[in-house]
Amino acid sequence: MDEGNLERQIPLTWVDAEDVPVFFANQFIIQHHQDEFILTVGQMVPPPLIGTLEEREDQLEQLDFVPVKPLARIAFTHARLVELVQALEGNREIYEQARQARDDQMRGGGTP
Repeated sequence: MDEGNLERQIPLTWVDAEDVPVFFANQFIIQHHQDEFILTVGQMVPPPLIGTLEEREDQLEQLDFVPVKPLARIAFTHARLVELVQALEGNREIYEQARQARDDQMRGGGTP
């Protein structure tokens, strides 16, 4: 047996994924350098503005910026980024089809 050609397909199994916290992400930065893409995912929560309209306007005027809390930075090769984009697009299409079917069902099962 040629040791240089050892090959065996071993399945991957996601372990303890349910133990990883889920964050609501609403801000994204993507950077690239050569064949590497870095995705920074963050969460922005609008600051509370309370009081009368005038008080809220004053609070708004005092804001210099709204902070974004970074949640994760993930690096991808070009090939893996393309794979991620395809997976997201496919999942989005499935979601939109299911949503359309639910909407149609709620309107009485189809076109009026």
